[in-house]
Amino acid sequence: MNIKYIKLSIFILGSVTLASCGGKQAPPQGPPPATPVTTYTVGEQPVTTVDSYPGVVVPLNEVELRAQVGGYITAIYVKDGQRVTKGQKLYEIDRTKYQAAYNSAKANVAVAKANRDKAKKDADRYTKLAQQEAIAKQRVDYALTDLANAESQIAAAQANLASAANDLQRSIIVSPLNGTIGISQVKLGALASPGTTLLNTVSTNDPIAVDIPVNQSEIPRFIQLEKNAAAVKDSLFSIQLQDNSIYKRQGRIIAIDRAVDPQTGTIKVRISYPNEAGRLIAGMNVNLQVLNKLVGDQLVIPYKAVTEQLGEFNVYVVGDSSKASPRIIKVGTQIDQNIVVKSGLKKGEVIVVEGVQNVRPGAVVHAGTAAEANGQQPAAAGAKK
Repeated sequence: MNIKYIKLSIFILGSVTLASCGGKQAPPQGPPPATPVTTYTVGEQPVTTVDSYPGVVVPLNEVELRAQVGGYITAIYVKDGQRVTKGQKLYEIDRTKYQAAYNSAKANVAVAKANRDKAKKDADRYTKLAQQEAIAKQRVDYALTDLANAESQIAAAQANLASAANDLQRSIIVSPLNGTIGISQVKLGALASPGTTLLNTVSTNDPIAVDIPVNQSEIPRFIQLEKNAAAVKDSLFSIQLQDNSIYKRQGRIIAIDRAVDPQTGTIKVRISYPNEAGRLIAGMNVNLQVLNKLVGDQLVIPYKAVTEQLGEFNVYVVGDSSKASPRIIKVGTQIDQNIVVKSGLKKGEVIVVEGVQNVRPGAVVHAGTAAEANGQQPAAAGAKK
C-alpha cells in the first residue's frame, strides 16, 4: 500500500512539473545583428596611369660586313667589341692579284693612249696629203677609222682600270659608320668569298632606340604622341632595366611601323634615346613605362574592396535598408591602392571596403570603424594602451 502511494505521488509530481515547464514559451529570436564594415562612396577623379610595354633595344643603324672580293684574310685591324669610326680600316684581303690587275689595267690605258696618239698623227697627215690630192681619199678614211678605234680602246682600258681599282679598294674593308664592331666571324688566314662570307657587324650606339609592340586600339594615341612635342614630354617614356633601375634619359617617338601584324594585332613603335654612357646595348630586353593621362574623369575605388572569383571581379554594394548585394564589375588600371572601374558601378553608390570577408549576400551592414570591420574588439573605456 505504501509502495503504490509513493509511485502515485511521483507520477503526479512529474506530471505537474512537465505541465509547468510546457506552459512557458521561449521568446521569439530577433534579426541577426548588422555586420560592421567600412564603406566608400564611389566618386570620379582625374586619373594618370603608367602603361608598361615589353621592349627590345635596337640600333638605329646596323651594317653587316661582307667581303666584296675573294681571297684570304691577311690582316685584322680592330679588336672585337671596339668602337670604330667611319672609314676606319677593319679587315684586309690578300691584295696581291688585285694590285697586279690594277697595274696591268693602268699600263693598258697607257698603251691605248699611245696608239690613239699615233692614229691621230696618221689621220692628220693623211688629211693634209688628201687636200693636196697626193693620196687617195680612201686612205684618209682608213686613218680616221683607226683613230676612232683607238679612242674606243682608251675607253675600254679606262673601264678595266676603274674595275681593277674598285677590286683593289674593296680588298680593304672599312667601317661604313661610327659605332661599335661586334665579335669577328672570321680569323686571320680564313678564305673569304665575295658576297657570302660575313666578316662582322657594325652598329651605331648613340642615339639608340627601343621597339615596343602597341595594341592596334592605341594607335591614335601614339600618333598624337609622335606629332605633339608637348605630349611627348608628358608621356615620360621611361625605361626600366633588368635590374629594376630606371634609365634617366627620356625618349621620343621617331617611327610607327607601316602596318599592323595580323597575327598579334599589334604595331611596332620605335622610340629614340640618347645613349652617351652606353648603358643601352642592342638586344637588351627592357620594360618601357609610358605615362598615360586618361581622357576625362574615371570612377576610382579602393582596390581592397574588390574580390575576384573565377576571373570575375565583385564588390558589395550597400543598398536600401543597409543590405549588401554583390555586383560584378569590370576593372581597369590599378593605381597604387586604388583601381579604375570601367563598368558596373555608378557615381554616388556606396560599397563595402573593409569587412568584406564577413559580409554575405543580403546581409545588413552598418558603417563602423576599421577595427570593428576586421573583427577586433574595441578597447574598453579607460583601458590602458
